[in-house]
Amino acid sequence: MAFTATVLRVMIASPSDIPEARDAVERAIHGWNDANSKTKHVVLLPWRWETSAVPLLGGHPQKLINGQGVDDSDIVFALFGGRLGSPTLDAVSGTAEEIDRALDLGKPVHLYFSTAPLPHDVDTAQLAALRAFKDDMQLRGLLGEFSNPEQLNHEVWKAIEHDLVRLEPHQETAIDSISGIRFLVQPGAAREVSGFDSKGKPRYRTRRWVDISNQGDVDATEVAIEPVGEESGLFLVGPDTPTVIHAGQSRRFPMELAWGGSNDPRLRLRWVEHGEFQEREYHVG
Repeated sequence: MAFTATVLRVMIASPSDIPEARDAVERAIHGWNDANSKTKHVVLLPWRWETSAVPLLGGHPQKLINGQGVDDSDIVFALFGGRLGSPTLDAVSGTAEEIDRALDLGKPVHLYFSTAPLPHDVDTAQLAALRAFKDDMQLRGLLGEFSNPEQLNHEVWKAIEHDLVRLEPHQETAIDSISGIRFLVQPGAAREVSGFDSKGKPRYRTRRWVDISNQGDVDATEVAIEPVGEESGLFLVGPDTPTVIHAGQSRRFPMELAWGGSNDPRLRLRWVEHGEFQEREYHVG
């Protein structure tokens, strides 16, 4: 079914050593679209130079990427693993130049550094340059980290939700015209100390939860929440019986993800709206 939506272009920038992370960001964007585009009237369009850039002569390759990618993007995700990348005419690397240009144009830039183990043949000169670059970036804002694609997926969703608040003037007409129940389902996680080993080193565990908000103007009644799939590996400490989530209300429910479960865990919400039963699935990985 067709619907009206605002299209926002999301640029994925990084050196060439972390293609898996680039893929993870693109999957997260598509997952967000699947879960939210119809209700939020927003579609995110990922842009990667290797698949989206148009071959063109008449300028330095980095300048052409800037013009086609950075200038026309609304949000920029920049990722680093163990390399800073090759220098350009104006910056220490192509990705660094894309970050600078996006910031100069006032675009939201989300910068993440991988904490995964580095390969044994890592280029030590590149690694040293990357660490110096990271130190410089820490003076310019908040940096993010990721250790695996699942964590990066969560970080991307969190950043998108943050940006949509800032970019909301571009979609006011579409959103304000919607009357009814509009759920926002946002997973969250925090690393915390769970104890100490015999040598006094801290042990950590990840505490997870899901925030379910009714951003509409109608109370959602008979709300039931359940994992999707018998082997999803997702456990939710939710209400035992159907509940009510009032208009403008947000509820938080503890959540756990078991090893060996689905790589794309989902929750199913069922509720009553205007006397009719509704249901929808949400990605919470």
